[in-house]
Amino acid sequence: MTRSMTAFARQEQVLDTGTLSWELRSVNQRFLDPQLRLPDQFHALEPKLRDLLRNRLNRGKVECQLRWHPATQESELQVNEALVKQLNAAGDRVNGIVGPTRQYSVLELLQWPGVLAAESIDLTELPAAALILFETSLDELIAHREREGQALKGLIEQRLDAILAIVAQVQKNLPSILAQQRQNLKDRLAELATELDPQRLEQEIALLANKADVAEELDRLVTHVEEVRHTLQQNQAMGRRLDFLMQELNREANTLSSKSIVTETTLNAVELKVLIEQMREQVQNIE
Repeated sequence: MTRSMTAFARQEQVLDTGTLSWELRSVNQRFLDPQLRLPDQFHALEPKLRDLLRNRLNRGKVECQLRWHPATQESELQVNEALVKQLNAAGDRVNGIVGPTRQYSVLELLQWPGVLAAESIDLTELPAAALILFETSLDELIAHREREGQALKGLIEQRLDAILAIVAQVQKNLPSILAQQRQNLKDRLAELATELDPQRLEQEIALLANKADVAEELDRLVTHVEEVRHTLQQNQAMGRRLDFLMQELNREANTLSSKSIVTETTLNAVELKVLIEQMREQVQNIE
């Protein structure tokens, strides 16, 4: 299936501990270029994420950003009773040495490091949830690439039809073009009141016909168009092959233009090159 390399996907999941969200953006690139931006606690996922991208995509610059927003919720404070007892016993021993000149208040005890602690949140399930959400986001990205790829395929096929129509027109007009050029040559010689040497005339006409013979170029244009259509039906990466075929189509259009002996054929060649350039621009976005 034809895939574009330009796409966007966003997925979000709300958990008891907070919210995970992925944003994936891809643009055209000659090779696969994944770029990951992850919070610190998710860096261990990077090798798995890169493997998933390599297994599902062939080309494109793919920016993947994970965001993690912890839930803002009130948590019950936990008192470290063992530490409080140790602090209280230590205070009693100090008082036994220096006398009861200093008594610790409850507030001072609570300020001691480690006496109070917020209830901890279990985050062990977060990496697995982020990985599953990434796969869903990647599915969405690929679906977007496929939709846009089908649209590009339609645009390319329209231009292929236009190329074949131009080729058919040139093929249809070629015999009459050659006949007209033959008559023009005879007319010019007659105006010069030059005695016509039949053998020399036939040689000139043969040279003219040989110069104007573009049947081979037209046949190759048709062959390349058929190969483009065949490539568009493949279920694999095709962008590089399509780019090569655009170069070959352009080569034949240039040859057709250089061999042209009438304005009409020159204009047909120019129109062909415009269509091929339009396709080439579209092909740059195909995976």
